[in-house]
Amino acid sequence: MNIVKIIADELGVKEWQVEKTIELIDDGNTIPFISRYRKEVTGSLNDEQLRDLDERLTYLRNLEEKKQQVLSSIEEQGALTEELKKAIEEAQTLVAVDDLYRPYRPKKRTRAIIAKEKGLEGLANIISLQQSGVSIVTEAEAFVDAEKEVNSVQEAIDGAKDILAEHYADEAEYRTVIRDLTRKKGDLSVKAKDPETKSVYEMYYDFCMPIKKMVGYRVLAVNRGEAEKILTVKVDSPEEEIIDYLTKRIIVHPESDSAVYIDEAIRDSYDRLIAPSIEREIRNELTEMAEEGAIDVFGKNLHQLLMQPPVAGHVVLGWDPAFRTGCKLAVVDATGKVLDTVVIYPTPPQSKVAEAKVTLKKLIKKYGVDLISLGNGTASRESEQVIVSLIKEVDSDLKYVIVNEAGASVYSASKLATEEFPNFDVGQRSAASIARRIQDPLAELVKIDPKSIGVGQYQHDMNQKKLGTALSGVVEDCVNSVGVDLNTASASLLEYVAGISKPVAKNIVAYREENGSFENRKELLKVPKLGPKAFEQCAGFLRIRNGKEMLDNTGVHPESYKAAKALVKLMEEAKTTGKKLDVKALSEELSVGEPTLRDIIKELEKPGRDPRAELEAPVLKSDVLELSDLAPGMKLKGTVRNVIDFGAFVDIGVHQDGLVHISKMAHKYIKHPLEAVSVGDIVEVTVLSVDTEKNRIQLSMVD
Repeated sequence: MNIVKIIADELGVKEWQVEKTIELIDDGNTIPFISRYRKEVTGSLNDEQLRDLDERLTYLRNLEEKKQQVLSSIEEQGALTEELKKAIEEAQTLVAVDDLYRPYRPKKRTRAIIAKEKGLEGLANIISLQQSGVSIVTEAEAFVDAEKEVNSVQEAIDGAKDILAEHYADEAEYRTVIRDLTRKKGDLSVKAKDPETKSVYEMYYDFCMPIKKMVGYRVLAVNRGEAEKILTVKVDSPEEEIIDYLTKRIIVHPESDSAVYIDEAIRDSYDRLIAPSIEREIRNELTEMAEEGAIDVFGKNLHQLLMQPPVAGHVVLGWDPAFRTGCKLAVVDATGKVLDTVVIYPTPPQSKVAEAKVTLKKLIKKYGVDLISLGNGTASRESEQVIVSLIKEVDSDLKYVIVNEAGASVYSASKLATEEFPNFDVGQRSAASIARRIQDPLAELVKIDPKSIGVGQYQHDMNQKKLGTALSGVVEDCVNSVGVDLNTASASLLEYVAGISKPVAKNIVAYREENGSFENRKELLKVPKLGPKAFEQCAGFLRIRNGKEMLDNTGVHPESYKAAKALVKLMEEAKTTGKKLDVKALSEELSVGEPTLRDIIKELEKPGRDPRAELEAPVLKSDVLELSDLAPGMKLKGTVRNVIDFGAFVDIGVHQDGLVHISKMAHKYIKHPLEAVSVGDIVEVTVLSVDTEKNRIQLSMVD
């Protein structure tokens, strides 16, 4: 199997690009490093292409390994023919290899194996030959043997049919055709175990849809309902068409005495062996398809959330709302340092609003707070009303913003939070995290397991290893795209930098605490366990602000410093003379590839550039709306909080996010909401309807 050609065809790239990329991966280079600093080698493949290539490479290599194991096992059994060997070697999927291996895979004692132990394989062969004029009953008499526990002609025939049924079920070609027929013409049928029970799955209580039309979110919803024992799910296949296909393929002489027994064996094979197995495979395929789609959407949402621009230069008061236990507050300066923490009780049951305002005013005056970051959890609605009332009473330009606090409680109870704030309780840690989220979403959110950030759907029902790998890749791409300040970054942020492992990230922080700030990138080589290879991978993504070397605060890799410095002189000369730089000529003169040279020029034009600054910042507010204030036709601005397969949830400032259905997102047809919006987008919406009882708001992005 030509792995390079297969991947090149699937990704729509050149074979040489795939070949060179595989060499880089095998040499221990990380995806962010290859994407950013080896563009000439790969033909400028981006992060997404490289991750797809890496994932496919792993699959195909596993496939090749599986083929060798199967070939070796069949050869040991003395059953490997040239035809079978060729079929296995040409198989393109693990499923195809499994189908071919099925007849030779060691089995438990099946009915067919027991029949063979009783010496009935010979009778099965006689039946399968379908010889005209042969009486199967007469032939079966010779196989009646009390010692072998075959006590009658019927028992002998039944055993022979068991052997045939298993043989048909193990035939790779039959399984392939039946699987395809089921995919194309089968239905997924869903029923309620108890139709009287109220649940969120009521729309699936009597549900049937063609398998080929099942979309991801429906598959995941049905799976969850089944796991919770509320729904029963089964695959309805085109059974008669399948039986007809098998009959035409297997029964050559319908007039023979064998035909009736073969027909019975075919039906038994399908009902007992093939159908349950194919149903499991189809359900697994649907689940894998749904999970891949959901992981992809989750990844795109997470990328947008992490890449939201920092709201820099503010002293922020983080507000973790609650009822009975009070609202936890943390004041954080512009660098993220916690200055003060306190608990107030303005919400029910205490409702000490006046007392809370006194405390808030003191904090605002003492520390110069100009922004309140309010978590959107329990009691945020009531807290928001207190904040708006407070803003009208203070003599300052105070604003507030509502942030998604998903995962804040997970972080605040974590070992990492305990290490970071050993003297704080979980509420204080949570308030500090909510404050920092608005200051630098990326630096704060990397401390939380991506699955807990709340921008996915059904994430807890998925293959957790696969989900974790995909989301870690997204975080890694974001961190390396932005760059990390080597002298201020936490270990949790550093461990996502290309080439830096968790132990090395901790060693960097420990080295910094012991020796003071890093003065240049080369000093990294003094960090324990950070060798030349790790330095090569990570150096370009780490920034040193106000260091001795200006290039250390750019995305220029140390390996290109010589060329970058020569370029600086040429750029200065060009400014003086007014001469335009010729990138192609410069590339040859400086012995640097054109893509790398263009990246260096971009970095030199804006040293320390933050790519997030080009995105739209969160909306800062000073007033509040009630759910009862909303009316159909009202136009509002809102922030997209989550994108799912059938729409997007938008925060319009009333605590309860409104849903924009996919059909209300654009004037043209779109396949997925991500074609229209991303998490963090600021969008104009029109209120369609408000259900105050169910707390549901329907919105539209089109007139």
